[in-house]
Amino acid sequence: MNSKKNVCVIFGGESPEHDISQKSVTSILNNLDKDKYNIYILGITKTGKWLLYSGSWELIENGDWEKQDSQLKTAFISPDASQHGIVVCDDKCEVIGIDVIFPVLHGEYGEDGTVQGLFELSHIPYVGMGVLSSAIGMDKTFSKVVFEAAGIPQAKWTVVTADEDFKKRADDIEKELGYPCFVKPARLGSSVGIGKAHDRAELEEALRFAACFDRRILVEEFIDGHEVECAVLGNSDVKAATVGEIKPTVEYYDFDAKYVDDSTELVIPAELPDETIEKIREYSVRAFKALDGQGLSRVDFFVKYADGGVILNEINTLPGFTNISMYPKLWGAVGTGYTELLDKLIDLALERVK
Repeated sequence: MNSKKNVCVIFGGESPEHDISQKSVTSILNNLDKDKYNIYILGITKTGKWLLYSGSWELIENGDWEKQDSQLKTAFISPDASQHGIVVCDDKCEVIGIDVIFPVLHGEYGEDGTVQGLFELSHIPYVGMGVLSSAIGMDKTFSKVVFEAAGIPQAKWTVVTADEDFKKRADDIEKELGYPCFVKPARLGSSVGIGKAHDRAELEEALRFAACFDRRILVEEFIDGHEVECAVLGNSDVKAATVGEIKPTVEYYDFDAKYVDDSTELVIPAELPDETIEKIREYSVRAFKALDGQGLSRVDFFVKYADGGVILNEINTLPGFTNISMYPKLWGAVGTGYTELLDKLIDLALERVK
């Protein structure tokens, strides 16, 4: 009797983080235990087409998987709960039963609750946070409201919408936050669309740039401190790994520093006092629970150089899983290897429906 679980891994998507998803899923596929799982791969193109891919995994990272016509079939997750699987449409439609979905979709349409709603309709267990938790966690402005209510220290911030007069709002921002300040699209990750403004001209330009990606824009005061991250795992019993520090060689940890430039140094565990590391771990679990978190998250902080104060930056409900990503590295540092971590995430997804 075959006791393997049928796992559907979904990657790609319409988000600007499509290429990062291809990197993450390649690492995940290479580390999933093939003795435990039958793996089915659904790729979503940048135009939103869903395809069942049966070709070489090596072709995914650079996007060449989309060119393998003989290895592609139109397919999708059915919202019909009686189907409970992947509907494959070739000469005729057939259904592949699925036990659990592992979404490796970063950003819009993958990390914001939309695809999680489809999974809920399908009644198929899935890795990661639920609909509401994903939606709030993805929106940096709404999550800040939740974290404030949870009593977690944050930088001063304000929200600008794309239809406002940026020159007028810049007056307010200068008074409230000063320079430098950070400008971010509210609902994007991987540092896409982010700008650091040192003066009025850069502020207005950063607002215009962020508005290209999102209608809502977050502006935050600059925190002069260590950039650190903590990995969280669990459902009701939530655990935090150790804390890692990011030491980029550029002015701030932008997209290239995360995924292109290999000069960024990751220090695990972070070179911080034990009590500071414990405070970060405590705040990470508190932030996760404040969102009614399930599965996993990476929680990012600043530790002020001046006084050692811990400031929450943001939460990432579906963090990167590339071979250089902090989330699996943090768990590896405390003895949970990549393959074991993936097993735990799948077990947590199945646990939620018991």
